[in-house]
Amino acid sequence: MTSSITRPGGGERSETVRIRRATARDAKRLTRLVRTSRAYKGPYAAMVAGYRVGPDYIETHQVFAGVEPGTDRLLGFYSLILAPPELDLMFVADDAQGLGIGRLLIRHLRDEARRAGLTGVRIVSHPPAEGFYRSVGARRTGTLAANPPAVMWDRPELVLPIA
Repeated sequence: MTSSITRPGGGERSETVRIRRATARDAKRLTRLVRTSRAYKGPYAAMVAGYRVGPDYIETHQVFAGVEPGTDRLLGFYSLILAPPELDLMFVADDAQGLGIGRLLIRHLRDEARRAGLTGVRIVSHPPAEGFYRSVGARRTGTLAANPPAVMWDRPELVLPIA
């Protein structure tokens, strides 16, 4: 899947993003994107400090990467678990924030979920990301309580309808 995005304030300038299935060779780049995400600074840093997206994870799950064609620069990625349906991971590179990459990934996720026959996808959100998920149509269904020491804060639980 190839889509175009337009930079805010960029007028006519647009860039193309290709969404492709991640491979085991992407594992280090995906891990780096997770561990260096500004969204997980401060109190959230411990959550991703030792996180690893390994080749085995990529081969087991539906992991898709948004990349710049030609350079294959990683702009973001997501992981969809089919049974039970859940968005397990979704990250957008810090320098690609605000360019519509997240929305492209969600659109791709919806297409993949539809092909798999899913009617909804559960999302346990990083608290600061709840607004984004709601803006793409997810509905809040509850709160997942903190589970120390792994997760020290409550997290919004949502469902993304697949129409």
